Order: sequence, then structure tokens, then C-alpha cells
Amino acid sequence: MLDFLSNYGSLLLEGTGETLYMTFVPTLVSYLIGLPMGVLLTTTKPGGIMAAPRFHTVFGWFVNLFRSIPFMILIFFVLPVTRFLVGTSIGATAANVPLSIAAAPFVARLVEQSLEEIDQGVIEASRCMGATNWQIITRVLLVESVPSLLRGLSITIITIFGYTAVTGAVGAGGLGNIAFRFGYQRYQTDVMYATVALVVALVCIIQAVCSFLARKSDKRNR
Repeated sequence: MLDFLSNYGSLLLEGTGETLYMTFVPTLVSYLIGLPMGVLLTTTKPGGIMAAPRFHTVFGWFVNLFRSIPFMILIFFVLPVTRFLVGTSIGATAANVPLSIAAAPFVARLVEQSLEEIDQGVIEASRCMGATNWQIITRVLLVESVPSLLRGLSITIITIFGYTAVTGAVGAGGLGNIAFRFGYQRYQTDVMYATVALVVALVCIIQAVCSFLARKSDKRNR
């Protein structure tokens, strides 16, 4: 065990850092893009507070279009964008571009689902009290849906975490790259098992933290 850690400990630590970097940066970016998209999908639907059926149909089609592209294909499809934004198509920073683009429409649908769980009676009561559309969005929809949004956040983080393994196989670094190089190309099963153990541990921690925050923010648990 000590020999293994002395030989591969620093490598696994570096890979873990790269994986977390490729997980949380795209998560942040995807929510900056996907949260407004989800709000638009919810508020412009027929019967929404800013109903615009035609816009909703076209925008929903646009979101579904990007959601339907397999991630491996998307990596190569957005290579020009990646090179333009970060100056390279290789490495962890470059991987953040396709990861963010892939996750944004996914986040939009999760946010839409969370916002649609809000009781319409609460929205109507806010309208009767003279709240503007902006106030309904920021003080009712988003506030009331925080527990559901946090559960969606855990799904997003774990999904992006899984995508990093794919980017690792094409040279982006991280635990996926380590598993590919040592476990697949060199048949070093001990390194493969170590990366799998790290992945499982990290996913469990992420899920536990997000679930705890969701329970704490849920008014029904107070």
C-alpha cells in the first residue's frame, strides 16, 4: 500500500484536482447560462406569467437540439469555439468549454422542472398583491424552488463528473485520463481500482452534501 501511494499518490492527487476543476467550473458556467434558460422556459409557456407560446416552442426546440447531441460528438463539434476561447483544444481548461455547453441545456430543463413544481396558488397570490413579473421570478419561483434546485444541482454535478471521464480519454487529464492510460493502455489494474474508488467516494460526498443542503432548505423539515 505504501509503495503504491509513493508511486502513484501524487498522480492520483493531481488527477483528482483536475477532475474537480473540470466538474465545478462547468457546473458554475452551466448554471449561469442554464438558470435563465430554465426561467424563460417556465415563464413563457402557455399560461406562464410571461406567456409567449411561439417563443417557448422555438426556444424549447433549441434547448432540445443541444441536449440531443452525444457528448463525445459535441467535444469535436465545438473544437473551433474551444480554441477561440482558451487558445487550445487540449487540457482541463479546454475541456471546460464542451462540458459547459453540454450541461447548460440539461440544467435548463432541470430548472424548468423545479419551477413548475411551485403551487400556482402562490403565484396568483403574489399577483394579487401587486408583485411584478421580476419579483415573482426572484422572490417566489426561485426562492420556493430552492430545495428542488439543490437536488437538481447534485444531479448536474454528478453528470458533469461522469462526463469528465470522457474528456479524460481524449487527453483532457483527470481521473478518467489516468484510468484510461494505466488501466486500459498499460493493464495496471491497481491504478484502475484506485481511480474507481476515488470516483465513487467523490460522488458519494457530492450527493451527501447536496442532499443535506436540500433538506436544510426545505421548509417542510423545519
